[in-house]
Amino acid sequence: MTVPAETSPPSGPSGQTVCGQDTRGPLNAFLRTETGSASVLLLGALAALVWANIAAGSYEALWGTELSIRIGSGAVSLDLREWLNSGLMTLFFFVVGLEARREFDMGELRERRRITLPLLAGLSGMLVPVAIYLSVNAGEDSVHGWGAAMSTDTAFALGMLAVFGSRLPGSLRVFILTVAVVDDFLALAVIAFAYSGAISLPALLTALALFAVVLLVRRTLGMRIPALYALLGTAIWVALLKSGVDPVVTGLVMGLLTYARPAERQDLEHASRLFRRFREQPTPELGRSVRRQIASTLSPNDRLQRMLHPWTSYVIVPLFALANAGITLSAGQLADAFTSPVTLGILFGYVLGKPLGIFGATWLTTRVSGGRLRPPVGWGAITAGGTLAGVGFTVSLLIATLAFDGDELEQAKIGILAAVLCAFLLTWLVTAVIGALPRPSRARALLGTGRTIVDLSDPVDMDRDHVRGPLDAPVTLLEYGDFECPYCGLAEPVVRELLADFGDVRYVWRHLPLTDVHPGAQLAAEAAEAAARQNSYWEMHEQMMRHQGELRPEDLLRYAEEVGLDIDRFSADLRAGTGAARVAADVESADLSGVSGTPTFFVNGRRHHGAYDIATLSAAVRAARARAALTGAGQES
Repeated sequence: MTVPAETSPPSGPSGQTVCGQDTRGPLNAFLRTETGSASVLLLGALAALVWANIAAGSYEALWGTELSIRIGSGAVSLDLREWLNSGLMTLFFFVVGLEARREFDMGELRERRRITLPLLAGLSGMLVPVAIYLSVNAGEDSVHGWGAAMSTDTAFALGMLAVFGSRLPGSLRVFILTVAVVDDFLALAVIAFAYSGAISLPALLTALALFAVVLLVRRTLGMRIPALYALLGTAIWVALLKSGVDPVVTGLVMGLLTYARPAERQDLEHASRLFRRFREQPTPELGRSVRRQIASTLSPNDRLQRMLHPWTSYVIVPLFALANAGITLSAGQLADAFTSPVTLGILFGYVLGKPLGIFGATWLTTRVSGGRLRPPVGWGAITAGGTLAGVGFTVSLLIATLAFDGDELEQAKIGILAAVLCAFLLTWLVTAVIGALPRPSRARALLGTGRTIVDLSDPVDMDRDHVRGPLDAPVTLLEYGDFECPYCGLAEPVVRELLADFGDVRYVWRHLPLTDVHPGAQLAAEAAEAAARQNSYWEMHEQMMRHQGELRPEDLLRYAEEVGLDIDRFSADLRAGTGAARVAADVESADLSGVSGTPTFFVNGRRHHGAYDIATLSAAVRAARARAALTGAGQES
């Protein structure tokens, strides 16, 4: 990210931008939100247990309160628990769909072959728990509740992953997210067709027709009218509710349809031009134009996720836990539950079935494919992912409330809550065992030998790029920067410290002058290239980074003289624009890699989403070095 030249860069020891402190990139922002939301979700479940055991009457009375919404002759009437389970939880699944679509469009899943393995793991991770539940409940009336034993809770699983984040590789998150989306989609289909009431065919056909309208609008108008999609989504939800099919599937489908894309440089430049016009003439009309253009630079997926994710994480899902996790507990009830096939089937399904199903399918697919399909992480991390997936809460409780009542419902809830605790303990045990391994074995167990996706479109060329550090280093840190960008200036001492700390890292600078906000950046980049023609690129680079606010032509000439350049030759090259083609090539490579702001870092070809303080960049370098040692891939980018 960058700011206008007159804006002062933030200060502080962390080396993070203001934006970095708030979001730290989409990936880390999502994980950090999940860390907090998992805690709030747990508090909601604990509050429900305390409430139900202190005042069970008031607990059931509140959540059983009817609430009706009537428009003309039409009405929707549900109790508060149903409004949460079928209404507000639709927004939760919408956010899950948004994040999955973002990975599909911009993340690791944009390589479509990478979808196959987590898809099969997700499917197996549902079938094996169901088989365990059916075997435990064979011959019992409770056999129909098999759906309560199969679905991973996305919010809890990602929250627990964030808790164990320092012990597990970041790539595991994409794997778990894909598994969870497959899981959610199939679980919602099970709810729709196995646990719904009598189906009203006219209402179901109406929902399908409305969905066809959504697809038509998306193809013809794109995502330019969010209100229209909200209206159509609401209509689909009502139609599914009236049809007898649980309508929460609406959220996941609408989320998966909402595309994601990086902010494009030309859109950002247009926004800058509009802002300058607004600065000159601050009229309401120009103000609206600026707001619309700024909003349009972000994809609908980014805007909706940023708007809704805190609400679903900190309000909706904890409320769901508060409304559904309340059960009365006593010693006798617990004793009965842990001899009940319902409780044991759910508990064993999650604690044993999920890890076995996910690990087994992943291993079998890797073997059958001859290694062409490999997990993005090591087998130790896959095992930890399987135990994490053993958290069944949200969808499991949804299905339990549909499949059971009375004592069986209480027993099912006890099994679900026990599975959450056991999944956490098992994951802690797995990560502790991995952490006790010798360093080479630990790296292999966590990272594996599969190749990671490369985000950098134009690989590093040792004959062309400006490189500092050992040419044969296993780790390459590449920065797209702007000599006038204050955040690049803030990152510069961090990079120098990192190079001093790691003797096996090479650093590459590529130009991305943001001329719409930094008018002197283009000439400064060309000056660096003019200095490179006299083998003094890095000396000139350091001079300009030390004097970012003084990059006028006379300043550049002074710096050239200070570093000992031939001033006549330097001036002639600068006037002739001999470095312009090189700068343009760097800008083109940035566009191809989806880079629109500065500074943007790549570590061994992977885009670094997050802060660029010394601790964060050092962690990224250590991970890249460990993976390079296993795969030998570090020298390719």
